Amino acid sequence: MALINYVTQVQFDFGALALLQQECDRLGIKHPMIVTDAGVKAAGIVDRVLAQLTEPAAVGVFDQTPPNPNEAAVRAASQVYRDGGFDGIIAVGGGSAIDLAKGVAVCGTHDGPLKQFALIEGGLARITAATAPVIAIPTTAGTGSEVGRAAILILDDGRKVGILSPHVVPKSAICDPELTLGLPPMLTAATGMDAITHCIETFLSPLFNPPAEGIALDGLWRGWAHIERATKTGGDRDARWNMMSASMQGAMAFQKGLGCVHSLSHSLGGVNPRLHHGTLNAVLLPAVLDFNREAATVEKDHKFDRLAHAMGLPDGDAIGPAIKALNERLGLPATLTQMGVTRDLFPKIVEGALLDHSHKTNPREASADDYARLLDRSM
Repeated sequence: MALINYVTQVQFDFGALALLQQECDRLGIKHPMIVTDAGVKAAGIVDRVLAQLTEPAAVGVFDQTPPNPNEAAVRAASQVYRDGGFDGIIAVGGGSAIDLAKGVAVCGTHDGPLKQFALIEGGLARITAATAPVIAIPTTAGTGSEVGRAAILILDDGRKVGILSPHVVPKSAICDPELTLGLPPMLTAATGMDAITHCIETFLSPLFNPPAEGIALDGLWRGWAHIERATKTGGDRDARWNMMSASMQGAMAFQKGLGCVHSLSHSLGGVNPRLHHGTLNAVLLPAVLDFNREAATVEKDHKFDRLAHAMGLPDGDAIGPAIKALNERLGLPATLTQMGVTRDLFPKIVEGALLDHSHKTNPREASADDYARLLDRSM
């Protein structure tokens, strides 16, 4: 049985931030808590957000989101949420801040540790409509977490897991490309490759969801056509607009499932939280695409040629080399070795990948040996 569900109300365009109070009123949020990180706050974006609210003095701010959000940060922010008597969350930042906000929306309104809400721990059934409403305001164009049904968080035991539920999806997303104009080139490139990976992996997923495939292909076209301009000319408004759209579309589509790129990058992020998720995806993507070329569903539906068409490439054989060349032009690492990954970590990485929720929706089943070979090819 296929589940096809699009639920987030999205306000999208330059200047959309001005609609924040309207969205709070629509959702009945009178006493919100902002969840963000120190960098976003230092850049003045939190002040811009507060300026849109009629009662900024009633707003709390938690700005201690780590680069890879973890259970300790969820506990700390949830305590602030409970103690402050807040009635909703405004997430401001990249995927880390938005995912942390989702974790707080659950743990700030439900009893028990974060672990019990992880999908692989049977957490889907434990997350109820009591979950706090979230308004997500992305400041990067990568994860698309502002419209996604999951939060990716690191547990105290080191596992990087998904907290998935329809109740976790933000009630509102305010996508204002203006907020991405100051994003540094390397962060633009890495987050942009995350969006492109989302579009590719979800399109290849064998689950049935034709609307998601159409959204993914259009998002891929936008991301592939505009990522270099956004990276090299950060003030290019058209490129920033299209990259934010590609990011949002990739996340709208990945309710269809992702694949081995993400099961590996999630596991790697748990093993070493300093590794950037989008950069990992960029490095891992060519090897995983080669592995997936042999999947029966991919070949039957001519999916690689359809991806190539969206990317302006001659055929499916050109995709892997084109991604490697793009990574090089963007200044991203070519290998996991350059990112500091060592082979002695392989067993732990493979163990985590096999347990990750994205593992189950790859178009071709991967064994432990397959994962080890994918890592080796990416070194």
